[in-house]
Amino acid sequence: MPLQGGLGVERMCYLAQVSRAGFYRWLQPLGVIEEDMTVRSAIQEIALQHRRRLGYRRVARELEKRGLVVNHKRVLRILRADHLLAVQPKAFVVTTQADPSFEVYLNLARRMRLTGVDQLWVADLTYIRLRAEFVYLAVILDVFSRKVVGWELGRKLNAELTLAALRQALAERKPPPGLVHHSDRGMQYACGVYVDLLEKQQIIPSMSRPGNPYDNAFCESFLKTLKREEIYANRYENLEDLRANLEEFIEQYYNQQRLHSALGYVSPAEFEAATEREAGNAGRVATLKFSPHGDSCRSEEATGGETRATTPLSIGLSQLDVGEVVLKSVVWVDNLARA
Repeated sequence: MPLQGGLGVERMCYLAQVSRAGFYRWLQPLGVIEEDMTVRSAIQEIALQHRRRLGYRRVARELEKRGLVVNHKRVLRILRADHLLAVQPKAFVVTTQADPSFEVYLNLARRMRLTGVDQLWVADLTYIRLRAEFVYLAVILDVFSRKVVGWELGRKLNAELTLAALRQALAERKPPPGLVHHSDRGMQYACGVYVDLLEKQQIIPSMSRPGNPYDNAFCESFLKTLKREEIYANRYENLEDLRANLEEFIEQYYNQQRLHSALGYVSPAEFEAATEREAGNAGRVATLKFSPHGDSCRSEEATGGETRATTPLSIGLSQLDVGEVVLKSVVWVDNLARA
């Protein structure tokens, strides 16, 4: 700022009894102020529309979709200043109860490479605390699109709860034979009536390793999101009130509107629609890969001392019988890999 009659900005502000910050704000072009107000208004609208469920990175992505390119750090500053930061999660509680008398199935989920929907479903349970009781939620998620394909709420933690969620998913999606259903080793998924329904629908069961929640990380992630963005942010009068709110969150918000970073910041419904347009039915073949040491291994054979690279065994699920032959083959390959 050039000197005015030998006086600097600080001296002039002192004589005029105004702050320097106020003086510099007065010097800003009107367009800058209007742009700042537009951005702040859009951020507040998005945060309130999503009921403080979105973090600052997803808010920045939503702004970008609306034509406003804003740095995520600026979004964070505005959200913090306006007290609109996302609700933080609470501690996770384990609810799995395994029964050693039930059969345990091979973990196929961590070996699969997906190319389309209805190739791998993951299922899990959680509890929700109401004012006067605990209730339980069973969910089934399509891993490829992160879409919730089935869910059920009830007062009892039993097989009927998980069966209801599975029946809803089957009625909604009508999956082809060869779908892999992955869960933990809880009795609600390992019991005979549940496994019988899977076999009747030509669905291959898969189960996590004991004490390893990372094998079912996709469903665990959804339950964390559900509790942080819906359950902990609200209070429910009773089971019916909770059911109505969960239906709105899952069916209308999570599946249709919520942006997923793993999907390129689009909703599961948008991702499935885009995938269907691009690939049609060609992407409905999943691949199983088996290898003793990751994606590839090297073995030495008695052929002149040469070392030959061996690639993992790949199995297309849609090309196999999904009955006993498939399961025996998978177990044989797994045992060979561990040898």
